[in-house]
Amino acid sequence: MRVVQRFVGREGWPLSRVEVTHCEALKLSLTADPYVSNNLIRCYLQCGQLINAQNLFDEMPHRDTVSWNTIISGYVRLGSFLSAWEVFRSMKRLDFVFDGYTFGSMLKGIANGGSLICGQQVHSDVVKMRFEDNVYAASSLLDMYAKYCRVECAAKVFRYMTEPNSVSWNALIGAYVGVGDMKRCIELFISMETEGVRVDDATFAPLLTLIAHTEQYELMRQLHGKIMKHGLEHVSTVLNATITAYADCGCIQHSMKVFDSAEGYRDLVTWNSMLAAFLESDLQEHGFRIFLEMMRVGMDMDAYTCCSVLCSCSGDIHLSFGKSMHGLLIKRGFEHITPIANSLMHMYLKSSSPSVESAYRVFHDTHVKDRISWNTILNGLSQNGLSEDALRVFKLMLLYNIVIDQYAFAAVLRPCSDLATVQLGRQIHALVVKSHLEQSEYIASALIFMYSKCGMVEDSWKSFEASPKESSVTWNSIIFAYAQHGQGTIALDLFNLMKMQQVNMDHITFVAVINACSHIGLVDEGLDFLKSMETRYGVPPRMENFACTIDLLGRAGRLDEAKELIRDMPFQPDIMVWKTLLGSCRACGDIESATEVASHILQLDPGDHCTYVLLSDMYGNLKRWDAKANMKRMMRNEGIKKVPGWSWIELHNKVHAFNAEDHSHPHCLEIYKALTNLTCETRVSEYLSALDILLDDQDLSYGYWNDFAYGIIQREPFL
Repeated sequence: MRVVQRFVGREGWPLSRVEVTHCEALKLSLTADPYVSNNLIRCYLQCGQLINAQNLFDEMPHRDTVSWNTIISGYVRLGSFLSAWEVFRSMKRLDFVFDGYTFGSMLKGIANGGSLICGQQVHSDVVKMRFEDNVYAASSLLDMYAKYCRVECAAKVFRYMTEPNSVSWNALIGAYVGVGDMKRCIELFISMETEGVRVDDATFAPLLTLIAHTEQYELMRQLHGKIMKHGLEHVSTVLNATITAYADCGCIQHSMKVFDSAEGYRDLVTWNSMLAAFLESDLQEHGFRIFLEMMRVGMDMDAYTCCSVLCSCSGDIHLSFGKSMHGLLIKRGFEHITPIANSLMHMYLKSSSPSVESAYRVFHDTHVKDRISWNTILNGLSQNGLSEDALRVFKLMLLYNIVIDQYAFAAVLRPCSDLATVQLGRQIHALVVKSHLEQSEYIASALIFMYSKCGMVEDSWKSFEASPKESSVTWNSIIFAYAQHGQGTIALDLFNLMKMQQVNMDHITFVAVINACSHIGLVDEGLDFLKSMETRYGVPPRMENFACTIDLLGRAGRLDEAKELIRDMPFQPDIMVWKTLLGSCRACGDIESATEVASHILQLDPGDHCTYVLLSDMYGNLKRWDAKANMKRMMRNEGIKKVPGWSWIELHNKVHAFNAEDHSHPHCLEIYKALTNLTCETRVSEYLSALDILLDDQDLSYGYWNDFAYGIIQREPFL
């Protein structure tokens, strides 16, 4: 017996020690002893050596139930469900005796990576072999059904158990947690205490994950009292869940008290929980202090820590902290970890003055790019107007066989809208159909928008008709489409139809509706929509709704009402609102109000070239040449340059782009010859004066006429 004891492997043996022990067992001919071989198999599996374990198992002349259980549990633990399933079937075929551990291990594998059908087959074996009273087998059955959200089946298994233990109770509570049934979970918890079953951390941790609303604060306090009564407040899983639960029900100060009282019991997850609690409550400064305290006490950060901090640094206020964080990640060699790289890209792209170059550099330097990496950079390029670059990234995704999902398709359709490349848009539409994603509301919305921007509102309607209509996403897009094409009456009819079909509206719906009112001159009706958003439809107005209404009033010449609306807003106006009012001032020719509004814009964004140019245009239109020259001088002194306007035309499946005095096109001589002829004709017909093109808008108008001229010469014989 002493000889055999030498071959009983211990937890944590290195592979070299296991192999030496195996050699000694072979020399002494002890591998025929199932006790020795079973222990060696277990040691090989603990080292992750599946092949060595399987070979030893196959060479065993005498196997017992423990041998089969050991190899099955090893495969399950290492995530190789199919191998475990084959061993299980072989054990059954060879008529070996099953026990509760056989079923327990197999059902655990099914719960983690198998299929419900396999679980039901094992359940039938449990019943046939009369193991339904076995606590280990029954608890594993419970857990398996819980993982597949089959709570009725889990409850039925529980009812047939003669003596359920705490594991069984916890598994059933976990099943109801999985489907969000708080009432049933509390009933089970009370029954558990009534029957004298011991509650532990596995009882409370799942329950706490259901606390998510301020109305559940009292329930949270009661659960916390129970946790303290059972002395579980410093158990890691319960501690971390308590911090998160208090934050989710709006009591961040209680989360902090729990965190402060746990000194000496905190692990990395505890710090991450407190960090996430602050950041998700928009208390970034407190969150950053927690992060710095982590670094001070020498707590190692993980990918979750880094991603949480970076995602909270996307605004301009905290971008400098995000850049410092980027430096720390480079110093520690973490910047190439894929989730962290994705968060860095998101941070750079989501700031109000996005650093696309920095984001693209991170993307380029990431060695292992996942689908999120590609989608992040594609979305960033698309949303920041870099349409051609976005299309190149999409082409690379196709070239590298990256799986294109609904978010990638929705992102790439936007550049097609911006460039008005309808042929490319149709090709991508064909890819959507081929990928069976045409029922995605986000893709349908992007298709509606793309066809609308390309002037094909009929195709927008076809896309809308083929799309799901359960949510407001596609409805908003089609209302926008008709509003932008001057068909405001149809847009309002669609809004009424949306209301009749009881589709939940959001603030975007009312942006579209007010926009429709603006295009057909229904000023009072648009104002009524803004005022009744919250009272009649239950949708609180946002900044975009006020900006759209200010535009509505400005188009109607009701500038004083627009100013009054800004004063009465429940929040401080952002730059979008001020720019909208500035456009209204220009439309009304009110230079004094425009100057006042421009000062607000330049306080928020001193480098905004559009404001300088618009004021310069207004001064020129009013023949106030000194003021216009002063504005030009200010632009030079501040180093602000006007971004030239671009225009483009798609001919023969190719996009041709133009800007002011552009000579880069291969047919530029012919284009300018045609442009000269067009200019002469328009002067003769006095059409140019009717357009009232201002002197400082020549770059945009030249680009437009270059487009037009190129469209004409494409019909000429030399091409």
